[in-house]
Amino acid sequence: MRYYDYLIVGSGIIGLTIARELRRRFPDRTIAILEKEEDVAKHSSGRNSGVLHAGFYYSADSLKARFTREGNQAMTRYCEENGLKINKCGKIVVATNEEELQGLYELKKRADRNGVELHWIAESELRRIDSNVRTFKRALYSPTTSTVDPVEVCAKLKEEITANGVEIFFNCPYRSQKDGLVYAGNEIFECGYLINAAGLYADKIAHEAGFGQAYTIIPFKGIYLKYAKNKTDLHTNVYPVPNLKNPFLGVHFTKTVDGTIKIGPTAIPAFWRENYKGLSRFKLGEFLTILKFELKLFYKNAFNFRTLAFEEMKKYMKRHFIGLSLKMVKRIDSDGFGEFMKPGIRAQLLNKETLELLQDFVIEGDHRSMHILNAVSPAFTCSFPFAQYVVDAICDKQGGQKVEAG
Repeated sequence: MRYYDYLIVGSGIIGLTIARELRRRFPDRTIAILEKEEDVAKHSSGRNSGVLHAGFYYSADSLKARFTREGNQAMTRYCEENGLKINKCGKIVVATNEEELQGLYELKKRADRNGVELHWIAESELRRIDSNVRTFKRALYSPTTSTVDPVEVCAKLKEEITANGVEIFFNCPYRSQKDGLVYAGNEIFECGYLINAAGLYADKIAHEAGFGQAYTIIPFKGIYLKYAKNKTDLHTNVYPVPNLKNPFLGVHFTKTVDGTIKIGPTAIPAFWRENYKGLSRFKLGEFLTILKFELKLFYKNAFNFRTLAFEEMKKYMKRHFIGLSLKMVKRIDSDGFGEFMKPGIRAQLLNKETLELLQDFVIEGDHRSMHILNAVSPAFTCSFPFAQYVVDAICDKQGGQKVEAG
């Protein structure tokens, strides 16, 4: 049996940054991470767009608003200090009609309240940033939006924390917990404190410990299409006005860290938690449970789920998917797109009673364990200050032993 002061389940960006924050505060305590895969960032953290968001989408009273601006700065600093790739290409949010123009005004209000730099630009001024972007009358320009390589960032974090004594047990899937013991892989662990950062399976682990009972995770599949023709037709990220009533930002153009152009992502309802391709990782129990909730959402049309489901499923048709992006640009070769890229799965938390998709971060815990139940986009951007917030909460639950970060 192995004992650790802190045992973390999951080595995505959240698990890694929490381990890093714990090590910074408690250099003499033992810390380990349990990971079911052979390396870090094999799921959402390694499959996201790599966009470092600026923080203007979120209402001022949300944790996302609090952490996105700080997280953007912290992640930018981390990449620069460690020689990691970063593309400071900015972002333009465009409108296609008068109604969407009103959406831009709301985003600008949120940016001002959140202290985020966001500039109005007239249609005629777009050419100085990217002459290929199309908008209706006005657009918003975010100079602090960047892109990074999420796999590279997670690999660097792994290197840093393991060099500082954090142990990671790969190919060691969490199985259960009982009487203070954690069973994972072929090992039995005893820990002073358990931290659940298991992403798609965070709710299941939380339920075993008596937390998150009001919630379940509903997976949504995000797919991108790469623009294979060139890297020069666009120079910045281009986003539509989002529907602020749901957590999805709509199909947009992303400039990756190496300058590649891609469109996406989708938000297609998935039917099991790791429903990446075909029947890979299919689990009948997950399928039946998730289908039950998705049918309920469809029937009641909660958060306009019925329309969302129909619209998202149509994005499997490549021509339709490409067509959604064309209204944001003046010139793009619709035949220049390649195949669908490796999909990711969003672990979206659902309130089982109200059928509400939780838009903000949710954590629950006590003096023995802490559970990160909803760490959806922009969790990657927010990861450093969010980790500090989680560790603060852990310290408070352990009797107020709050130690400032070094």
